[in-house]
Amino acid sequence: MEASSTREKIDVARRNNVNLLGNPAGRPTMFAHGFGCSQEAWRDVAPEFLDDYLVVLFDHVGAGHSDLAAYDHGKYDSLHGYADDVREILETHDLRDVVFVGHSVSAIIGVLAAIRDPARFAQLVLVGPSPRYVNDNDYVGGFERHDIDSFLEALDANYLGWSSAMAPVMMGNPDRPELGEALTDSFCRTDPAIARHFARVTFLSDNRADLRKVSTPTLILQSSDDVIAPLAVGAFVHREIPNSELVVLTSTGHLPGLSSPDELVRTIKAQLS
Repeated sequence: MEASSTREKIDVARRNNVNLLGNPAGRPTMFAHGFGCSQEAWRDVAPEFLDDYLVVLFDHVGAGHSDLAAYDHGKYDSLHGYADDVREILETHDLRDVVFVGHSVSAIIGVLAAIRDPARFAQLVLVGPSPRYVNDNDYVGGFERHDIDSFLEALDANYLGWSSAMAPVMMGNPDRPELGEALTDSFCRTDPAIARHFARVTFLSDNRADLRKVSTPTLILQSSDDVIAPLAVGAFVHREIPNSELVVLTSTGHLPGLSSPDELVRTIKAQLS
């Protein structure tokens, strides 16, 4: 039984490139990256938690140094497949009382995982979450359906060209072009076929109805100016999730972990303390 458990842990660790760092006696804190990124997106944030927390880093299958052979179009045809991976990582390492910090699409992945297994989660920290990117009647997601369709068509036609054009827009902070270049490099290291599929799953998903099912205390962190997840989206997530708090950061752009890591660290630590 012990040998079987060890093999399972190794398999899960290899599939998702899982890294456990920091204080083994600290509260487990899992950082989950967004679309087009890898755990490297937390390079300026995660180290600040190593003294007091057990930091859990991983790559979604298809990203970073995950096992690309484990990518299953059927499993990952919805965000639930990624949520199942999160739960499996926690289960195989027997991690409980977990703080889950999810950026962008991973915020919703964390929501789904916490709904399925609330006993494992102590807190959700959702950075730039969006349960639906498409405007729908009174709901403001930030994009019309034809905008998303054009966006996906451009991605299909020329992934590298799309990456170099889209990354600076997502990053914001035009006065710091090196940030957009870093995100472009991250996009370009992602398998294009997997990225195209993940993009469709991400930008055409609708998880608004799931928000009210969350029972885990939730902190929502929203950049003051974010073209991907506008302020109206953060306000909607806050209204829909019971026992949630919304904090609007001074940072701009969709990736405050890269553009304003110090502010993000301070805000998360203040909430956890």
